Amino acid sequence: MHIEKNEYDNMVFTLLNDSSNKCKDNLKARKDLQLWGNRPDLWPDENGRYLPTIYTLTNVNKYIFLKTLKNITVPDGYSSNISRCIDVKQRKLGGLKSHYSHILMGQFLPLAIRNTLPKEVCSVLINLCLSFRKLCHKFLKMDELDQLQSRVVITLCHMEMLFPPSSFTIMAHLIVHLVEDAKLGGPAQYQWMYPIERYLGKLKSYVHNKAQAEGSIAEGYMAEEALTFCSRYLDGIEIVFNRLHCVNDERVIVPSYENTLFPPVRKPVGGFYLFHSIFKGKVASTSSCVN
Repeated sequence: MHIEKNEYDNMVFTLLNDSSNKCKDNLKARKDLQLWGNRPDLWPDENGRYLPTIYTLTNVNKYIFLKTLKNITVPDGYSSNISRCIDVKQRKLGGLKSHYSHILMGQFLPLAIRNTLPKEVCSVLINLCLSFRKLCHKFLKMDELDQLQSRVVITLCHMEMLFPPSSFTIMAHLIVHLVEDAKLGGPAQYQWMYPIERYLGKLKSYVHNKAQAEGSIAEGYMAEEALTFCSRYLDGIEIVFNRLHCVNDERVIVPSYENTLFPPVRKPVGGFYLFHSIFKGKVASTSSCVN
């Protein structure tokens, strides 16, 4: 997960040509290339400035790229609000956590760069994103992992031909070993630290006295367990167990299946659910008027 986070930061901030330390393509790196006599297309000009290259987004493409990521909506509980980390006006990204990078790298980044980068750069980055997504599948096959290993090596070789050498830190080269790690340890869901870090964040919220952090966590945990035990015996009072969620998951039975032995138990989506909600509201309002 940390390899994915570091590679995402390295790649995205290089595309945005950000001035932060996460961007490896800067004036110092370009001067080093000129000193070594390597990659003349990336050398700075006579005025000491380095020009944008094929992998650098223009201001218009930056706006399209960030606007696409900001307007993406996901189901409830799939991820946090990623749009809070995106500033379209300043054309910057900030405050991305490891799980944000995992969601963007596996799902949304190929969609955002599809119309903003040249074909040769876009295809290489999409292959890299698909490799991470393949490694995070629930089921892995050995023959597919062998093919993925060769694909990862070719993708990194293509990236070395496009991006500057400063972008290839030790984390970038560790991607080659992820396939072998998946063969030895199994799917990534049994190895990553997302659930543990999420629970550690919950424990940190119990700390109110930084001088006695362990005691605050212990007292907060005991208080929550006691309140949870007592709240299960309360009737008619809204608690966390009977509170409505952000998404209405109420089961709706299709009227034509009400008298059947096995009625549909899943919530329909689309026009029927909207029609059923409107119809249910009209029936309730009509009955109240009659009464």
